[in-house]
Amino acid sequence: MHLSFLASLVLASSLSVATAQKVKGTPKRGLDYYAKRAGLKYFGSATDSPGQRERAPYATAYPQYDAIMWDSGEFGQTTPTNGQKWTFVEPQKGIFNFTEGEIVATKARDAGMYLRCHALVWHSQLAPWVESTTWTPDALRVAIVSHITNVVGHWKGRCYAWDVVNEALNEDGTYRNSVFYQVLGEDYIKLAFETASKIDPSAKLYYNDYNLESPGAKVDGAKRIVKLLQGAGIKIDGVGLQAHLVAESHPTLDQHIEAIHGFASLGVEVALTELDIRLQTPATATNLALQKEAYKNVVGACAQVKGCIGVTIWDFYDPFSWVPSVFSGQGAALLWFDNFTTHPAYDGVVEALKNKTCGGRKKASRSSMDWNA
Repeated sequence: MHLSFLASLVLASSLSVATAQKVKGTPKRGLDYYAKRAGLKYFGSATDSPGQRERAPYATAYPQYDAIMWDSGEFGQTTPTNGQKWTFVEPQKGIFNFTEGEIVATKARDAGMYLRCHALVWHSQLAPWVESTTWTPDALRVAIVSHITNVVGHWKGRCYAWDVVNEALNEDGTYRNSVFYQVLGEDYIKLAFETASKIDPSAKLYYNDYNLESPGAKVDGAKRIVKLLQGAGIKIDGVGLQAHLVAESHPTLDQHIEAIHGFASLGVEVALTELDIRLQTPATATNLALQKEAYKNVVGACAQVKGCIGVTIWDFYDPFSWVPSVFSGQGAALLWFDNFTTHPAYDGVVEALKNKTCGGRKKASRSSMDWNA
């Protein structure tokens, strides 16, 4: 994407923290630095395997991309966007391949980053054999237990958190009619969390979904899942708000705060797990300003509610985003343009983390909220 009219908008951003050099003896002042100063555990970016999917046409961008991803101090956490999903790790029944997932997991370890692992039981990106099999309840239980046992066992001790069940709900809060729900009902959710907790007791276990960022029926459905597991004595540690948002119609700061606080009040932690905010392309000064406001609202809400522990953007570099291939006419959803200058939204995130967000009705008591850079 070539957006020549943005030159004046991104000049200041291009001179921002993203290009700052490390000063000996002091932290790099990237997004992760500001997040930790705001009381969060991390600010991270998901990433994918080099040469695969959206990344395939952009090999010449890898050196600059990798410098920001792994060496700039911008990020303290990462998630493999694809490499740990069922279709990659168990492409045939009982045959496991951890190659793709290890690419990102190994880089995270070498960079000293938190690793959020994603996703164990999901209706999408399933291996074909899972969808084509005619399951009995007992056989599907065995398959779920085997899959989780092998995958969680492989990365045992390396994952800060696992997205154990992903996107189990319809928009009205009812259960999605996945192969798992068709055969086992809501018991598949209990089985997945119970198995994951046995295999890696130290990992935080999350329910993860989209459209949980403002109050509504789907948020109520996710709360029902938390209570279901808690009532059965099964470990659930967190709820992941994917936060795939739209610049031109984003929630307010108060709506975000209400949703996040509602989950935190159940005794689980909350994280923004796949944040991106798409807009109509080509980008304009108007919708980039809306995008900045949207990023500022959602990150600011996380920083203000004590139970929200971290933010992950769903990659940081626009050409590597999944958005244009799924939402026709939309894109530019991340924080870095194709020329590696930053969106105005980058500064909105920094402002939110530095507590310049205003208008929220609930302020959490984070001890490091009031400070100067």
